[in-house]
Amino acid sequence: MAALLEGVRVADFTRVMSGPYCTMLLGDLGADVVKIERPGKGDDTRDWGPPFVDGISAYYLSVNRNKRSITLDLKHPAGQEIAWRLIESADVLVENFSPGTMERLGFGYDAVCARRPDIIYCSISGFGQTGPGRERTAYDLIVQGMSGLMSVTGFPDGEPTRFGVPIADLAAGMFAAYAIVAALFYRERTGKGQYIDTSMLGGQVALLTYQAAIYFATHEAPKRTGNAHPIVAPYQTFRSKDGYVNIAAGNDGIFARLCRALGLERLLEDPRFKDNAGRITRLPELVAELETVLTQLSTAEIIERLDAASVPCGPIYTVPEVFADPQVQHLALHQRVPHPTLGEVDQTGFPYRFSDTPARIRRHPPLLGEHTDEVLSELGYSADLIASLREQGAI
Repeated sequence: MAALLEGVRVADFTRVMSGPYCTMLLGDLGADVVKIERPGKGDDTRDWGPPFVDGISAYYLSVNRNKRSITLDLKHPAGQEIAWRLIESADVLVENFSPGTMERLGFGYDAVCARRPDIIYCSISGFGQTGPGRERTAYDLIVQGMSGLMSVTGFPDGEPTRFGVPIADLAAGMFAAYAIVAALFYRERTGKGQYIDTSMLGGQVALLTYQAAIYFATHEAPKRTGNAHPIVAPYQTFRSKDGYVNIAAGNDGIFARLCRALGLERLLEDPRFKDNAGRITRLPELVAELETVLTQLSTAEIIERLDAASVPCGPIYTVPEVFADPQVQHLALHQRVPHPTLGEVDQTGFPYRFSDTPARIRRHPPLLGEHTDEVLSELGYSADLIASLREQGAI
């Protein structure tokens, strides 16, 4: 079947997480992503671990499927010429070097636009390409802290807490992929390419959403509330007899069903809890009332009761439990793909389904330089010239 981005070529000058995640998303939609890596070294994450799977970094495997890898010395004149041929054949260029690096290498937007004016050129950085913070070195942890995200994550009496996944990297990659597809749509209508500047900081500030709204409305810094919602109650993690359970009563009707399911109808007559404003301002009292029953029931018993009453609830899975869940399996969120050295490699599936143009894993995460000869041949290089370039250290 045709893929959404079939026929779109991406020159991928990215490494680590934010950029590779962006280009993987484009590859998942059918783009031909050509990943440019350093000869003999490759993407930094090839060395990140443990864990390794037969010597290959699990981290690297998680964000590099649906790509072809070529090795290229971007400081070697012959390597630069190869890069130009690739760029001139591409529809999209994505890079996540420190601001100014691509210009120093000779591949900044102005230079690229002069040769390929209709290209979509996307730069992903920590703090943006301009401004007083552009030179700051960005890692996910640093940006999570500087975006305010860590200040609202964690428990009130605990430390500010980072997400369990690199959310600053991932969000930057997602926003970049979203912007690239929008720019491709615009180019389809107008024929015009353009430059996209996206940042990890910008992505995290965008994700503040209602936490930013709390600040705008009150002019006070939002507080950490642990697993409780700062605005809606009850909407949090509760103790059960054998562990924990998440319950989300997002409106008065659900709260009423929750109370009836737990045999706590008296709470519906309690003026303290008659509406969300009362419940959120008296949250500790409400939690104490609910846990008089919840702590007497197992998590499974609570879920059975609340599911029957149409009250949103769920267990807190470990990662192995996630992939054992029947709905996760039904949605094909765990896939295995052939790999030239590992036999098969495990991958997460796709968070979307298209009726006519399904996403699929067409390519395993590539070995370092696995497709160098293939791609250079497509760019017009003969086998003898490729061998000579390899001897020179250009590839």
